[in-house]
Formats: sequence, C-alpha cells, structure tokens
Amino acid sequence: MIEWLIEFLTVLLQTVRDVIPIAAIIFGFQFLVIRKPIPHMKQVLIGFAYVIVGLAFFLQGLEQALFPLGKLMAQQLTDPAFIYGGVEELGRVMHWSDYKWVYLFAAAIGFSTTIAEPSLIAVAIKAQSVSGGAITVWGLRIAVAIGVAIGIALGTYRIVTGTPLHYYIIVGYIVVIFQTMRAPKMIIPLAYDSGGVTTSTVTVPLVTALGLGLAGTVPGRSVLLDGFGLIAFASLFPIITVMGYAQLGEWRTKRAHARKLKEKGE
Repeated sequence: MIEWLIEFLTVLLQTVRDVIPIAAIIFGFQFLVIRKPIPHMKQVLIGFAYVIVGLAFFLQGLEQALFPLGKLMAQQLTDPAFIYGGVEELGRVMHWSDYKWVYLFAAAIGFSTTIAEPSLIAVAIKAQSVSGGAITVWGLRIAVAIGVAIGIALGTYRIVTGTPLHYYIIVGYIVVIFQTMRAPKMIIPLAYDSGGVTTSTVTVPLVTALGLGLAGTVPGRSVLLDGFGLIAFASLFPIITVMGYAQLGEWRTKRAHARKLKEKGE
C-alpha cells in the first residue's frame, strides 16, 4: 500500500508539472491579453484540481492494468502452445495465417474501445444536433468503430508479416483522396475529424500495449520499428468507413428516389 501511494504521488507530481504550462497559457492570455477576470474562478480552480487528480489516477491505471493486460493478451495469443492446441511442433516456421486469433482480438478491441470512446460520443452527439438527425449518433459511432476494427486488425497483420508501414498508409490515403472527391461534401470534414477522435483516452493505451506486446513476441520483430504504428491505422481507416457510410446512405436515397419516380411513371 505504501509503495502504491509513493508511485501515485510521483505520478501526481508529474501530472501537476505537465498541466501547469497549460494553465499558465490560459490564465496568462485571460489576464494579460484579454484583461478580464475569469467568471466563477472558484469552480474553475476546483475543475483544474479534478483534472489533475483524474489524470493521475488514469495514468496510474494505465501502468497497472491496461498496458500489462494488452501485452499479456498478445503474448498468450502468439504462444505456439495456444496456436497449435498445446502441441508445439519443433522447427515449424510460423505463418501469418496461424495468428487468426490475434487479428480477431485486435478487431474486437478496436471496435469495443472506439464505441466506448468519450470524445467520439461527444462528436457524434454534436453531429446529430447540427445535421438535424441526418447523421445519427449510433450510425456514426458504429461506422467509426468498424473502421478502427479493420485498421487495427490490418495493423496487427502488418506486424506479423513485417511489411513496411508506409505501403499501407500510402494506399489508404489514396483511397481517402478518391473518396473525398466523390463523397457528400457535408460528411468530409466530419470524416476527417472522426479519424482524430479515435486516438484518445480509451483506445490509445490498449492499442499501443497490443502493438508492443505483439512485436515483442512475434519472432524477428523489433519492438521499436514494428511495435508502433497501430494508432496510424486507427486514425486512417475511420475516415474511409465514415465517408463510405455517407456514400452508402446517399446511394440508398437516390435508389429509393428513382424507384418512386419509376412507380409514378408506370
């Protein structure tokens, strides 16, 4: 208990050190540039205290739970004894298809963490509000979550095979460029923002831990060169799926409209 308390106090002090520059900029501009008092100063200071304590608990939780859990799952799923049902064949070279449970786990983690992402929920609520219901909260959340699931699964495949990261990113952004030229204009800014909100408090720790754990257990992989990069997939593929979601909706609307015109003509 004493050891945990010392660790938490260390994290708390580091968090205070990291938050002070942000507070200095905000208060500095308020008092020196805008030159107006901050309304409800007491509530603002209490809020800053909550932020600091909350961040400290969050960072402590990452180190004690999420990072070790992600690495442990990667190690267990890549264990030859698990892959071959408890019978490891000596001298057998692992094939990318042997890691099917890793891909499935990566997709499930990507989908579930994105659905729970607070920043995505906030963006989805605002999008539904300003679009008059044309974009639904759950429609956007599921579209983004599917993109993250596909991206993380493909990213783990890249780690297993050892193929260069930039090939995937270049091809992905070529698809994004073509979609941008064809997608409804109202969805394009939201799609690009949806790629950014996935890299937040819930998704990043687990995905990073999974990548590092997987690179550390797959033979021939470098933790530094191959362990990172999964977050890039989590940011890229939601852009594709959100624009695809809008394009599919537009196509269905046009098809329904054409059917109605055809029925009237008959």
